[in-house]
Amino acid sequence: MTTTDPGPKTGESRRPITALIPTYNEEATLRACLESVRFADEILVVDSFSTDATLAIASEYGARILQHEYVYSARQKNWAIPQATHDWVLLIDADERVTPELRDEILGLMSVPPRSDGYWIRRRNHFLGRPIRHCGWGSDTVIRLFHRDAARYQDRRVHAEIDLAGPLPTLRHPLDHFSFRSFDQYWRKLQLYSEWGAAQLFAEGRRAGPLDILGRPLTRFLKMYLLRLGILEGTHGLVLSLLAAFSVYLKYARL
Repeated sequence: MTTTDPGPKTGESRRPITALIPTYNEEATLRACLESVRFADEILVVDSFSTDATLAIASEYGARILQHEYVYSARQKNWAIPQATHDWVLLIDADERVTPELRDEILGLMSVPPRSDGYWIRRRNHFLGRPIRHCGWGSDTVIRLFHRDAARYQDRRVHAEIDLAGPLPTLRHPLDHFSFRSFDQYWRKLQLYSEWGAAQLFAEGRRAGPLDILGRPLTRFLKMYLLRLGILEGTHGLVLSLLAAFSVYLKYARL
């Protein structure tokens, strides 16, 4: 099921893969991401007109670079997927890393006829320098390996997933995800996602009252910290649960 060679390019022994990476000002994270997908037959960077060194770093790795105006994540990815040269796409964000074990599993999977148009991949989420196994983060899965012509994201501003008929297989090895680099970075992300989340709810006809603004953040905290055992993560679990509760407060206050 695995291969020990991380670097083969397109050949007769397996189906070629496009690694698709959406970017915007990702100079702090992109190099490690690109390093982790060097096994791909094509690296396609779809950029939202970065103003830092993102494009220079992508060029160093021989990536094919396209630029497209960003509206929100699902719409950007749905534009990008058909641009892939190869039928099979591995979509990875700049703050994610393909581990050697996951790489070998993917290459092995492409060496035999795939039994599905898409595959779930677990994410090992890191927060403040350590992987988080509780707070609900340990069960995080995403569809990131899929056939180009069969997969599209739901047209939602936030929390969109690829719309593929299931059930789909889940790969054994996880993807590393480093979403939290600093409080400044996370605060900007929190503000943006709360704005998008409120806009999505408003478009769906939802409105918020005092019970939503007060009760939903408290519910989120209790769910993550107690029901999903964030308390076992110590200070990390407490901080993460409080941040998540505050993001819910911001979303419903905006709504």
